[in-house]
Amino acid sequence: MVAISVEDWKLQAAFRAGLNANFTFLSDSKRDLIKSLNILDETEGEYAYPARPYTFVLSPDLKVFRAYDGWFFVGRPTLDDLRRDLRQVFENLSNYRYSTYKTLEVAGLRIPQQTWGDTSDPAWVPPQLGPRRGLVRKFDLQTGNGLIIATDEGEGIGEFFFFNFTSIPGEGYRTIEPGTLVAFECVKHKSGLVARNVQRLPPESG
Repeated sequence: MVAISVEDWKLQAAFRAGLNANFTFLSDSKRDLIKSLNILDETEGEYAYPARPYTFVLSPDLKVFRAYDGWFFVGRPTLDDLRRDLRQVFENLSNYRYSTYKTLEVAGLRIPQQTWGDTSDPAWVPPQLGPRRGLVRKFDLQTGNGLIIATDEGEGIGEFFFFNFTSIPGEGYRTIEPGTLVAFECVKHKSGLVARNVQRLPPESG
């Protein structure tokens, strides 16, 4: 979205800040654009020759898809109008349909494994501590992060392991229910214990 006005750019900047807007405001103080678009109101009288408040919806090739003449407020688009226009613009794109992305190449893409925290040393590799078993204690659908509590016998029972949904094998956004029995690879990260390759187990395997 871009707003264009004949006001000086400094006044435009102050107006933009006052609205707390995050889109671009441009100044056409010399009225070059207004003249080239021919949107001056040429009605004679006290308020002659102002620029009519047009709204233009552009297609990706920057051609005008639809124009709204907002003179006297009656022709200004609503949000629903703009949503409809943008949907129609996108429908004309070759990559709009879901079927465009349903290919073997796309299906083979894997979201990179994420770990807990970060390290400033790119050469540091977290040590593998071997396979473990546990129970998913919680999983946040919003963040895609969860916790596993170790249930296997021996040292480390009751330990908590952080995991991200990318630790679950599969495609796209993966989820897992709290209370699910899992097998996983244990990794000791600098920020804590991390689970990778989280695999669901049948109830009898727990």
